[in-house]
Amino acid sequence: MAESAAVEFRIDRRSGVATYLQIVQQTKQALRLGVLEPGDRLPTAREVVEATAINPNTVLKAYRELEREGLVEARRGLGTFVRRTLGSAAAGTEAPLRAELAEWTRRARKAGLEKDDAIALFTAVLDSTFEGDQHS
Repeated sequence: MAESAAVEFRIDRRSGVATYLQIVQQTKQALRLGVLEPGDRLPTAREVVEATAINPNTVLKAYRELEREGLVEARRGLGTFVRRTLGSAAAGTEAPLRAELAEWTRRARKAGLEKDDAIALFTAVLDSTFEGDQHS
């Protein structure tokens, strides 16, 4: 049997985002960052339930959404496997950008920003930068 990929879902019950969507979003992030790659097996619904204490139907709903989008495929009796990645063609540029972003994050924290403040600021800049971009 294939080994589960090293993805751990973190559910924020206060976020206002539906739990199944949090799983979908976190899976997509793992695909973009190369944490998940084609052929990797997602954790089983039981494994996710044990780790997060959410309803198994919620996990299955998230996996069905990912399957509908063509990102994963369910194989009866074997599990759910990644079909394709969301990594960009410019993956080689990720390391220096990550280092710059990590430095920016340290400066923001040192300046007194809380995590939610930094997320809001980053999101505002990101949105204004990509405004009108139809590639997202």
